[in-house]
Amino acid sequence: MKMLQRKLRKYSTFYANLDLPNTRMSFEENPLDFVRRHITGKKLILLLDEVQKSKNIGENLKILFDELKDVKIIVSGSSSLEIKTKLLPFLVGRIFLFELFPFDFSEFVCAKDEKLARLLLKKQESLKHYLEGKEILKPSFTNELTNMLKEYLIFGGYPRVVTSRSIKEKKKVLTSIRDLYIEKDIISFFHIEDTSKFENFIKYLAFNSANLLNLSTCASVVGVSFREAEKFLEIAKHTYIIDLLSPFHRNMSTELRKMKKVYFLDLGMRNSVINNFSDFDSRSDKGSLLETFVYRELKSNFNDWEIKYWRTTGKAEVDFILLKDDQIVPVEVKLSGKPTKAFWSFCSEYRPDKAIIVTLDTFKLSKYKNIELLYVPAFYF
Repeated sequence: MKMLQRKLRKYSTFYANLDLPNTRMSFEENPLDFVRRHITGKKLILLLDEVQKSKNIGENLKILFDELKDVKIIVSGSSSLEIKTKLLPFLVGRIFLFELFPFDFSEFVCAKDEKLARLLLKKQESLKHYLEGKEILKPSFTNELTNMLKEYLIFGGYPRVVTSRSIKEKKKVLTSIRDLYIEKDIISFFHIEDTSKFENFIKYLAFNSANLLNLSTCASVVGVSFREAEKFLEIAKHTYIIDLLSPFHRNMSTELRKMKKVYFLDLGMRNSVINNFSDFDSRSDKGSLLETFVYRELKSNFNDWEIKYWRTTGKAEVDFILLKDDQIVPVEVKLSGKPTKAFWSFCSEYRPDKAIIVTLDTFKLSKYKNIELLYVPAFYF
């Protein structure tokens, strides 16, 4: 919020942190006078931080919105659950919600090297343009970006983790985020009585990121009822720990229609949950890490495309199917750079104009029958 205030310095702004007891007390005593004190005749932008700490915050913000027409209000907090619960019932039709996720890869690179990040963004934009029929830019600084990617695949994109200087500090910060978020925020907010079962459920999802989720099997392994597993899954999804990907299907008899794939939304959180911060090159889960990364980037940067996966009852699978208007693009994540028979099977069945094979660091263009094949490093997403 302080950074946002600096960005808005040409306007009249006032920042208040409601985590501070004296500030919170003054605000709660008389919200209107608290704000009026800082109105200087210009339109005021009020920035309130940690709003979930203030009692009756929903009612008080409604009063400010209705009474002070020349005041724009921006609020934030560290508990998305409490913010939604305390604010939304009172601010229907008065509020715009912005979801702030951990850094995506370009933001991660920007935190380390702004000039390199600008070059990377041009490459990423060119991939989108390629899907529209234009040329794609060739890679540069591949080794440097690949090494950055390997760090991101282990430690993720939480800003405090990204800016931590040592591996030891990154681990410590991630452990703190995991414990505070899962134990304090989620378990406390949802009144989960058997905390160990919920933690084991999250650990099961972490180990199975980028895989099909059979909830019955999950419930059996964790030792909870199917109904409990459904509840835990909804909690994990609505608290931004994981996301679920639905299947693409047109053949009702041979293609999966219901079972979803699960993906962690931050790889640092995922690796913290399973307590594995080993180097990327030495890991046995490299493929699932890279696939989870690609899903996270697709979700962040390809929001004008519908994202699915494809799998047949015979277990042939393509990691991602991108859909837009009448365009269909299969995307296969392969460290080896060698697509599976399933990938070629999908191409033969659906005959897309373009198909993408995501690699760690390989870039090339080729043809398969009448299909353009693009082999591209994962950082292009």
